[in-house]
Amino acid sequence: MRFFLNTIAGAMKTRRTKISELLKSEQTGIDVHVKGWVRTKRGNKHVSFIALNDGSSINSIQIVADPAIISEETLKKVTTGASIAVDGQLVESQGAGQSVEVHAKSLEVLGVADPEKYPLQPKKHSFEFLRDIAHLRPRTNTFGAVLRMRHAMSFAVHKFFNDKGFNYMHTPIITGSDAEGAGEMFRVTTLDANTPPLGEDGKVDFTEDFFGKETNLTVSGQLEGELGATAVGEIYTFGPTFRAENSNTTRHLAEFWMIEPEMAFYDLEDNMDLAEEFLKYLTQYALDHCADDLAFLENRLLDEEKNKPANERSEMTLTEKLRFVAENNFERVTYTEAIDILRNSNPNKKKKFQYLVEGWGTDLQSEHERYLVEKHFKKPVILTNYPKDIKSFYMRMDDDGKTVAAMDILFPGIGEIVGGSQREERLEVLVNRMDEMGVPKEDLEWYLDTRRYGTVPHSGFGLGFERLMIFVTGLGNIRDVIPFPRTPGNAEF
Repeated sequence: MRFFLNTIAGAMKTRRTKISELLKSEQTGIDVHVKGWVRTKRGNKHVSFIALNDGSSINSIQIVADPAIISEETLKKVTTGASIAVDGQLVESQGAGQSVEVHAKSLEVLGVADPEKYPLQPKKHSFEFLRDIAHLRPRTNTFGAVLRMRHAMSFAVHKFFNDKGFNYMHTPIITGSDAEGAGEMFRVTTLDANTPPLGEDGKVDFTEDFFGKETNLTVSGQLEGELGATAVGEIYTFGPTFRAENSNTTRHLAEFWMIEPEMAFYDLEDNMDLAEEFLKYLTQYALDHCADDLAFLENRLLDEEKNKPANERSEMTLTEKLRFVAENNFERVTYTEAIDILRNSNPNKKKKFQYLVEGWGTDLQSEHERYLVEKHFKKPVILTNYPKDIKSFYMRMDDDGKTVAAMDILFPGIGEIVGGSQREERLEVLVNRMDEMGVPKEDLEWYLDTRRYGTVPHSGFGLGFERLMIFVTGLGNIRDVIPFPRTPGNAEF
């Protein structure tokens, strides 16, 4: 009998409806149950208007509370930041801004928020302040939009590759190799930091460590990804990567997420085709599925632009930038051609570039990349065939012996967003490149085996997920497009 009564009670319970669903509802006059956090409350002794948001949408729904129905004692607890549950009727809104509102029949305060202490009061807060309270900033409109768009873009990544028949591969986070040869890696160890075991040479003896060798957090899953590609054809990785670079710029994080596809039987041209298709797909997905959040972020950016000098204002709105990528064929240019363009450009001749382009071999900076995209070609650009001396050991040597089959994709407002190459599949050439660049072969014998046994032409590229998020959200600082940024001196939350 008790089970039967509980079942009836459960069946009679009104299902919670997300605010995003209510705002799209074409049916009114129905009873609804809604929960969320209070953004604002206004009104008088006759009526209270509560803006309620549950994170399902950038938009809040208005709750109309009559003090004759909802007690004054309860309404006093309804302050900005408090969480509430409301049973009421969905009706056509009489005010501007939304089509429906909820007239409360009952209201329960689930969690109070002391208005004297709650830091997210209904006013504009600086990004610097919000980074200090990263545990609460997702409750703001801006960072709620960022979180929803991170989800949408993550889903789009997996959908794109799944629909093309790629295999999602989990590569190691702990690694004994340095894929980039940069040396700026976080060490992983269980050895006592105060009294580590020492060898006869006085150096730390890592043979006594957990893995029996020196290990680090990975900077890339590429090398392991190549192993998968040369077995099942096409793979992609999507996971966290780490770089111990002591940089406090707006474009660097110590912990970030990378998307790295690797494809057997792809040459450089195939690689460029896939990367261009991928980026167009992602930008179109944002336009198609994140319209409300994009509109909010675009309006926010337009407000900020008003305070900038005219020469520093963006020539395109946020959605125009996304369409610029989705609707334009990418211009394909060799590094050598790009250097000639830059060297003869007005900013270079008039010394307006911070880093002047002197000649072939120059490592391009963001200002050079943006000039090519925004001023010269006025479309996204793929630069190819870079000098071998400024690229990694695994990139395929071109026939000229001076350049490698590399490609970088350049976007407006951001510069490089994708880097990739055809990989060097010839064992002898790869070994020579490793010797030239001082890459220890003994640590990468497993990698060389893919060239010893059934080697094939293959290619791949990397897309920094946070770089993508900067582009699709329009935010200027990489610390604001990841929930909990890891930077020098900061590992909070």
